[in-house]
Amino acid sequence: MTAFTRTLRRKPARRIAAVGVVAAGALLLSACGGDSDDMGGMPGMDHGSGKSSATAAADAGKTAAAEDFNDADVTFAQMMIPHHEQALEMAKLADGRAADAEIKSIATKIEKAQDPEIKNMKGWLQSWGRPVAMGDMPGMDMGEGMMSDKGMKDLKAMKGAEFDKMFAQMMIDHHKGAIAMAKDEQKNGKNTAAVTMAGDIVKGQSAEVKQLQGILDQL
Repeated sequence: MTAFTRTLRRKPARRIAAVGVVAAGALLLSACGGDSDDMGGMPGMDHGSGKSSATAAADAGKTAAAEDFNDADVTFAQMMIPHHEQALEMAKLADGRAADAEIKSIATKIEKAQDPEIKNMKGWLQSWGRPVAMGDMPGMDMGEGMMSDKGMKDLKAMKGAEFDKMFAQMMIDHHKGAIAMAKDEQKNGKNTAAVTMAGDIVKGQSAEVKQLQGILDQL
């Protein structure tokens, strides 16, 4: 066999081998393409969409939820609810006891403003998974303007000008306690709605304190 003949015989074999390599490569690419669709939901396999993006979105949602409120917001709501409830109790006593028209007007304003706020705060605590009552609060009775049982009993026994004077003085002290708590919430709170309510309390009750002081000066 001549060298030329051997060369001719080798070329078809090389072409067959090359075709085989190309075919194998095509099959491998096809398989990879199919797996890419199937594995699109696997972390790290699809950077544009899939589970990786969903996980990131879920983590972002959890972070946002965790940042929606803090301990200061919870304490503000838990302390302000009983504080508002006592203010409502005092305001309701004005009916049939108060003689001054301004006292009656302020009592009505307190009821209209604070009853909805109580409902809102209870709703917040429920959504935050926190109890409405925070248990015993040392120093809360007088430290934050809360009236003692004796003070409330004495107010109930008053009528006319005596009631007006005692109501005004007690409500001034009560409002000052609420204002102090609200300012603390403005400084340390995180929840937008709670901080906004705190601002409303500071503004509204500061105006009422001034009005009540004016009434006291005339009595």
